[in-house]
Amino acid sequence: MLSRSLAAAPRRLTALAAVLGLAACGSSTPGAAGPSDPAFVIPSATGAVTPSATAAASPSAAVSSSPTAGPCGVFPASSVWRADVSKLPVHRSSGTLVNSIGATAHMHPDFGAGLWEGAPIGIPVTTVKPGQKTVKVTFEYADESDKGPYPVPADAKVEGGRSSDGDRHVILYDAAGCKVYELYAAYPSGSGWRAGSGAIYDLRSNKLRPAGWTSADAAGLSIFAGLVRYEEVAAGRITHALRITVPRSRNTYVWPARHAASNSSDANLPPMGLRLRLKASVDTSKMPKQARIIAEAMKKYGVIIADNGSPWYLSGAPDDRWSNDALRALKNLQGSDFEAVDTAGLMADKNSGAVRG
Repeated sequence: MLSRSLAAAPRRLTALAAVLGLAACGSSTPGAAGPSDPAFVIPSATGAVTPSATAAASPSAAVSSSPTAGPCGVFPASSVWRADVSKLPVHRSSGTLVNSIGATAHMHPDFGAGLWEGAPIGIPVTTVKPGQKTVKVTFEYADESDKGPYPVPADAKVEGGRSSDGDRHVILYDAAGCKVYELYAAYPSGSGWRAGSGAIYDLRSNKLRPAGWTSADAAGLSIFAGLVRYEEVAAGRITHALRITVPRSRNTYVWPARHAASNSSDANLPPMGLRLRLKASVDTSKMPKQARIIAEAMKKYGVIIADNGSPWYLSGAPDDRWSNDALRALKNLQGSDFEAVDTAGLMADKNSGAVRG
């Protein structure tokens, strides 16, 4: 298990307001943990469940050489990521949790068009070609990383650019194999790469990572699954929850998260994996189209706390087709426009991302 202190984790807090009105990611080291064996708690926070002692097998790292029948989406339709949470009950501690994140803090779309300090704004996704050659990746936190190999092309996009000293996420999307490969703190190294941590997800599966494991993200979740991506907005709707960061979190996590990223046991702080939604009463009708589609997704599917960083930072992939002016409308939203939801009724199995029913 990991024992890194959250205080020692690097945090990117660069403001982009002077250029785009957007703000850079404030995420921290994904493995920054509290207790070495964080308790698995159900979303209603009524009690703890002992983590599974059996580690789930990593998905195969083989890259498919033939296309799938139909498009490859963000996990199955039964995934908790794709669950409609608009009618779920409000969490009993919603007000306290929202206040701890920042009731008056405004949302920041952490993605957009153009460059900031020479790099695209957001967490880029590299689509790998069928048959892409795989390489060996060595990990600092190998005991909680999927071994691979990973299909990293020579021109793989790195968050913040190749010279970045930030989080340096590398997200590899294999549409043919319907898998996503995710690396944190990734650097080319000889004929391969080295990284802090890594995870491989089969996008047709609801299997979660072993309890207590990190991923390329602090919550042990897929980063790709929670990104705002232009293609979805261009198609007219987003059909999954979105990823956000918070300033401080609790030393526990709730389903479907698998990892904690704090030393604090303060019950006023949100756990990793907490689901929130934009309140139905918030008027989004006058928002520009791109912002409105994103806001509507936050009402229906909500947002999931995935990392520590700045309050209400919404993650997305860079794309020159974004309208930075349109995305700025999301900055009019503030913490008090959101409410935490109780997702306990959705969980059928703590080790599966599939919803009940």
